Amino acid sequence: MVPQPRTEATAPLWNRRHWLAGAAAVTGALMTRSAPASVIDPAEGWVDSHVHVWTNDLISYPIIDRFKPEDMVPATFPPTELLRHAATGGVSRIVLVQMSYYGTDNRYMLEAMRTAPGTFGGIGIVDEADDPAAAMRRLAAQGVRGFRIVPRDNTPEQWLRSEGAAAMWRCATEEGLAMCALINPPHLHSLARMLKDFPDTRVVIDHFARVGIDGQIRADELDLLCSLARWKGVHVKISAYYALGAKQGPYTDLIPMIRKVIDAYGPERCMWGSDAPYQVMEGHTYADSIALLTDRMELTAHERECVLRGTATRLFF
Repeated sequence: MVPQPRTEATAPLWNRRHWLAGAAAVTGALMTRSAPASVIDPAEGWVDSHVHVWTNDLISYPIIDRFKPEDMVPATFPPTELLRHAATGGVSRIVLVQMSYYGTDNRYMLEAMRTAPGTFGGIGIVDEADDPAAAMRRLAAQGVRGFRIVPRDNTPEQWLRSEGAAAMWRCATEEGLAMCALINPPHLHSLARMLKDFPDTRVVIDHFARVGIDGQIRADELDLLCSLARWKGVHVKISAYYALGAKQGPYTDLIPMIRKVIDAYGPERCMWGSDAPYQVMEGHTYADSIALLTDRMELTAHERECVLRGTATRLFF
């Protein structure tokens, strides 16, 4: 496993009154004449399939023991700030991914989803050792349509071999939920092994499986990622440009990799994600992320519709 900087692509609410006031202010701003129409109408705006939000209110929303407050960079990234960035790209729907700071306490994400129904979808985290199927069904009843799985302390060969992992995959298959994998290329073999037992499960691979995280987009790793396209339920997030390849906007060095993934999976199984707030830090911008697909890469109208809206809508809304 290559050394990785501390970002979501590489790493392991404020209170309700503040949320309501902030959301109302942002909604009002988006309804002005200067706002793109696609931001106002969810059916016409783009969909960001991968964003994290968190708060510096550590009393209401404590972080788990393996993190310290200084690990939270930025210190806070609330939905109001997220929506301001989204407006610059014509994005009207966003899939929130449970932030690892909170472990399996999904309350902050769920509060955002409840307060702005139809704007936010959700990908949650459950404890695979504690009746994960029941937890998945409880979260699904609240609009969560995907569940993050991340290798922690085991080798790629050991990952996904537990009874809890099997229970999660079984539940996902039965309920039409997505297993969302934040992994490195070596873990793709474990994912393929699991797919042999659960071939009909919806799977989403985050951030190209981090191909190119060390600056080199290796053909063998990209081929391995594309080989999982033979399972029709597997999808790929075209996301986290700031952490891949040259790691420099406008990210045109990633176009050959994006093209190969879309050709392998079909646009119906690919979706764009910004991975904000990391995509809006250290000189990177939200606008550059989405512009790679809207302005800088040649996509057909159908490809653009799927990658920027249709695929994520089908899976998470």
